[in-house]
Amino acid sequence: MKDAFGTPQSLLVLGGTSDIALATARRLIARRTRTVWLAGRPSPDLDEAAEHLRGLGADVRAVAFDALAPESHETVLGKVFAEGDIDMVLLAFGVLGDQANDERDPLAAVRVAQTNYAGAVSSGLVCAQALQAQGHGSLVVLSSVAGERARRSDFIYGSSKAGLDTFTQGLGDALHGTGVHVMVVRPGFVRSRMTAGLPEVPLATTPEAVAYAIELGLRRRSETVWVPGAMRLVMSALRHVPRPLFRRLPL
Repeated sequence: MKDAFGTPQSLLVLGGTSDIALATARRLIARRTRTVWLAGRPSPDLDEAAEHLRGLGADVRAVAFDALAPESHETVLGKVFAEGDIDMVLLAFGVLGDQANDERDPLAAVRVAQTNYAGAVSSGLVCAQALQAQGHGSLVVLSSVAGERARRSDFIYGSSKAGLDTFTQGLGDALHGTGVHVMVVRPGFVRSRMTAGLPEVPLATTPEAVAYAIELGLRRRSETVWVPGAMRLVMSALRHVPRPLFRRLPL
């Protein structure tokens, strides 16, 4: 169960090598989180992440999980929940893709959509049902400001995040009153391994800043978190820019 400050004592991360997920896990372990499940594709990176978090004092277990294998989600994640209640699930997996290449290669574009949206729908529903069955817990989903309005530079990735964002909002409404808290997190450009080599944009943030916002959102039981907070105003303005003008913006 969460402590009096709303900090989860047990955490399940879907996307166990995500920079944002690991920054969040470190922050929560420094508080009260003692059990962490890192779910992801088996790899040296996943093993290294698990060992790192163990060094911080947590009981960490790595779980073989593949977003692109939805037929396995119920079994894999069911085994985690069978071990005991989970206070928080952080859905943090996703791929950025390569817009220029993916436009030329429909199968590559589909892989982005399957990972970021279809895989999240499958695993998100499995976790939501498990959280509802135990009667408590938080499901935190990493979306993106890229899903707020289609942009020429990343509309394949953005469309997958738009779908994920809408799904999460609807899931939150469906679980309202059940004891399960659903929170969607919308970061802007995050300096991480995923964005390495890309030109930085205004209001860029860090995994640590996103982790702080997640922790604060948990305490407040927020339903939507923007990182940085100024992105809420920026995206609100951009949503209302006339399309002919929007096409001319360097976005």
